[in-house]
This record gives sequence, C-alpha cells and structure tokens, in this order.
Amino acid sequence: MGKYEELAINIVREVGGKENVNSLTNCITRLRFKLKDEGKANTEVLKNMDGVVTVMQAGGQYQVVIGNHVPDVRKDVDAVLGVLEPVADDGPKGNLFDRFVDMISGIFQPILAPLSAAGMLKGVNAVLAFALGASFSGSSTYAVINAMGDGLFLFLPIFIGYTAMKKFGGSPFLGMMIASSLVYTGFIDGSATAAFAESGGLNFFGIPFSIPAAGYGSTVMPIIAAAAFSAFLEKQLRKIIPDVVKLFLVPFFTALIAIPLTFLVIGPIMNVVADGLGNGLLAIQDFNPIIFGAIVGFSWQILVMFGMHWALIPFVIISLSQGQPTSLLTGSGSVSFAQTGAVLAVMLKTKNMKLKELSIPAFISGIFGVTEPAIYGITLPKKKPFWASCIVGGVLGAVAMGLGIQAYQMGGLGIFRYTGQISPDGDMKLAIYSMILDAIALAAGFGLAWVLGFKDDEPTVQLSKEDAKLAATGQKKKLAKDEVFSPLEGKALPLSEARDAAFSEGIMGKGLVIEPANGEVVAPFDGTVMTLFPTMHAIGLISDTGIELLIHIGIDTVQLEGEGFQAFVEQNAKVKKGDKLVSFDIAAIEQAGYSTQVPIIVTNTPDYADLIIQADRSVKQGDVLITAVISN
Repeated sequence: MGKYEELAINIVREVGGKENVNSLTNCITRLRFKLKDEGKANTEVLKNMDGVVTVMQAGGQYQVVIGNHVPDVRKDVDAVLGVLEPVADDGPKGNLFDRFVDMISGIFQPILAPLSAAGMLKGVNAVLAFALGASFSGSSTYAVINAMGDGLFLFLPIFIGYTAMKKFGGSPFLGMMIASSLVYTGFIDGSATAAFAESGGLNFFGIPFSIPAAGYGSTVMPIIAAAAFSAFLEKQLRKIIPDVVKLFLVPFFTALIAIPLTFLVIGPIMNVVADGLGNGLLAIQDFNPIIFGAIVGFSWQILVMFGMHWALIPFVIISLSQGQPTSLLTGSGSVSFAQTGAVLAVMLKTKNMKLKELSIPAFISGIFGVTEPAIYGITLPKKKPFWASCIVGGVLGAVAMGLGIQAYQMGGLGIFRYTGQISPDGDMKLAIYSMILDAIALAAGFGLAWVLGFKDDEPTVQLSKEDAKLAATGQKKKLAKDEVFSPLEGKALPLSEARDAAFSEGIMGKGLVIEPANGEVVAPFDGTVMTLFPTMHAIGLISDTGIELLIHIGIDTVQLEGEGFQAFVEQNAKVKKGDKLVSFDIAAIEQAGYSTQVPIIVTNTPDYADLIIQADRSVKQGDVLITAVISN
C-alpha cells in the first residue's frame, strides 16, 4: 500500500465496504464507484473527509472527487478492495439517459488517455510533414509515427472489446477475441469479400452477410453491442456447463455463437443505429452551429460535474476513427481557460490565504484542461466566478463554431488539444484560432469574475499604524520571535508520534501532538478564527502577528460528525489568548474507537526561519509550546 493507505481505507468504509462495491474506475480527478446500494454510502462523511474534494452521484455512478493525484489514491483503494470479479449491474438504475452515460463512461474512460496520445502523435506527424516537406512525409520515420497514431484507431474494437466486456460483467479477454474477428485482415482490406464475390459473396452456412466497405476496424457500436450480448450469453452458459469443462467450453460456445451473430445481425444493425444517432447530432449542429456552440460552451462544466459530457464522446470517436473531422466538442474548447481565468481572479482578489494556496494548483491544472479542482474547490463554492466562466465559455463556444474550428484527430486536454486541430496536410490555422480564443477566454474569465466579485470569507486583520506603514512600504516588522501557547493541558509529544501519516510526516507543516488530560481547547494567542469545521473536530487560527495554526482534535474524529464536540466561537471571530474555543468528550471519542491525540500544526511553516518546539513534557494551558523565529 502507498501513502494514501488510510484515505483509501476510509473511502472504502464510507462507500459501504468492499461488499457494497460492484466496480471501480477512475478518470482524471475522480474515483467512479458502481455501488450495489448507494444508500449505504455515508455521503456527508465522505464530503468532509480530509483528502476528498466532494462527492457526486450521477449516471448511476458514485463519484468521489479526489484531485489530480487520483491515480495514486486509486492504487491504494484497489489494494483495499482486492481483486473485484466482473460484476454486472444489479438491474438498471436511474433513467435511460443516466444508464447510457454510465455505460459510455465505463467503456471509453479507460482508453481515453491512449486515444488522446494517439491523436497527438498524428498531429505532431502532420506538423513535421508540413515543416520538412516531401523528404519527411515519404520517409520510414513518418510511416512509423503514423503507425503509432493510426494503429490504435484501426484496432479500436479490440480495446473496446476489453472495456465493454468488463463493463457488462463478462470476461474481458473473450471480448478481445470477439473484436479480433471483426478486424481480421481479410475483412478490413476487403480481400475476403473479393475472394468470394464470384461465388455469391460472403455467407455463414448459407446465410449471406456483408462487411462494410471500410470493414469493422475503427468502429465502436458493433463491438459494444456484441460485448453486451456475449456477456449475457457467457453467464447463461456458466450456469449449464459442468465445472470440470467450464474453463474451455464457456469461451468456445460463447465465441461460436456470438461472432457469427455479430457478422450476421448485430454488426449491420448497430452500424445503422450509429449512423442514425450521429446524423441526428449533426442535424442539431447544422440547424444553427452558433447556437449549438453557445449551448455546449455554457453547459459544458455543468455536464462535466455530473459526468454527462460522456454522452458526446462516442460520436466524436466514431467520426475521428473513420477519418472525418468533427466539431461536436468545438463549443467546449475554451471553457477550461475561462474557468482558469476565473480561478486567477479569485486567487488574486481573495484575502483567504488557504484559498490562495488552493488556487495555484487549480490554475495549473486548468491550463492542461483538468478543471474539477477549480470547479469544486474554488469557483463553484464562490458561485459568481463559476457562472462567469460559464458565460464566457458560451460566448466563445459560439465564436469557435462560427470560425469553423474542428478536430481532425483526438487531442489532449487544455493546451494539448491543439495538435488535434492540425489538418492532415499540416495546416495549423484552426489550432491558431483556438490559441487566440483560449487567450481571450483566460482574460475574459478573469475580468468577468473580478467584476462580478464574490463573498470573501477571510477575516480582515486590523493592523496597527506601525504595521500598516510597514506593509505599505514592503518592509517586515523586526520581531525576533513569536510564541504559540498551549491550548490544552496534557502530555506534549513529538509530531512523529502522531497516529496519522499526514501529520507525523510533517506534510501539513511542523508542530507537535498533545495527549489531552481534559477536553477543553483555548486560544493559544490573540488572533482570529480562520476555519471552524462543521464537525467541530478541527479549528484553524491566525495570530495577529501572522502565525497560522491548525488544532485537530483527535484522529479521524470527523467520523463522529460533531457528536461529543461543542464550539464556543464562530468562524471569523476575534479571540484573545485563553478564550475557550471548543470542548470535547474524551470518553466518547475513546469509546467510539478513535485516538484523542491533538496535533497542533503551524501550517505556514515556510514563512519562518525556524520553529522551536518544546515536546516530551507535560504542559498546562498557557505554557509556551512553539517559538517561531522570524527573519528580519
């Protein structure tokens, strides 16, 4: 297990335990659980859990938003869950659209990253061919890079065969076997059709069938439907075939039945369905592309929040895999930059130092197209900045459609999507248009969010005339040291003895731990309450001289949801040293099975030249705990 072991254990417990988990996938920022019973999950506990941004329930999925480090958390969650056997849904959940979105996201999300990488490779190859001319486009290097980009799209059904079969609860490698038959060489290059043309064409035991002119390579819908049927058939066969021969006979009969049926019935029908759905979307787009772009641009972040943007993804992939450019996602192109501009406005305008710190990684992620940290952590809680980004996204979505911007291949997110807008002959005009619109989106998102403003929950610290003068001139107050007094009575221990890795490893800053002798926490200095958690298990303070302090009462006591805690102050309240802040019931915490250790952390540790920490002793309220050495 990795460094997120405790977080993983807590997440699995609060989603109802391993026995409540049917399946788990992840996207760029979220763990996407499929639960047997979402009612067993403790949603509010998860939302308030350290390490969890928020929880979303949409499309039949229980989505735990983590942030950019979700792959590392996923590894530890997988270790807690162990190997999950493929499990089919226990009956459909939600309306038809929710179930469709859940199916699509489950199938395409695992391969979206390599699809984007393949598209970016094709874009790079087009640029090189344009820049270097015929000498490069006719070279074996060009051919190799082209194969790197085209190979995945040509054999796309094999990849989807795996993910779709897994999604429907079948054997993934059996799905790959079925898909391999669809992209068999003779069926892709047309040689099989030509070989039997004079004898009446292709047939299976006298039943005629045909292969699309381009074959089933690069197709999507036929293998999805084939996998759904095959997973169902496999389950039925497992019920009737004896265990002693089940290992071989189940895949044998599944393939023997499913593959011919796919060529005869499933494939042709799904091609017609795919064409109909694709043409329907194009008809909406063609009705008024500018309005279409405005709607997509304005609503894109809302769709992302609920995972509903997946509904458009398969039709984009279908078009691109068949060599046809698409503008279905054109309206969403600059949205992430509008969101990023709004985050920048919040970062520069807020007086809340914690919000400023959160805004920095959210801003960086937004440049690369990952906006969930910005949405959930910054703009959505502030409301107006979020709507500012939606408005800018809608306007520029309409402009992008008006300019005729489209994608020629899959690209990455954010700035990495430009390679997808380079035409096969190396024309970068559309990519340049997108760069210009993105720059405008960043500036407009910033400007509109700044003008609309937001409610800033950071307390205003009153400065003395001397401090105000120093701040105005950029000078630092010449103070050799500052002190933090003990907010509790008990035994002070080194921080390394904290029973939580996030504290013991100093990830959040330097400090110490107190094993309390009583359940009363008082103010350790004159200052302001920056943060008071709803569960009252933790309180953040800032001293009048700038020390930022976190007092975390107990380990994992957020799970008690405030039971046994009582607060005597409110957020933004001014406090004096010794003022009563919070009381807590030591016996109740211990009876619930949690540690009563109280980590005390200086969260702005880098602001000080040194922190002198006095641990390994008994302390009373008011004793000096930490001396902060300040640079002159």
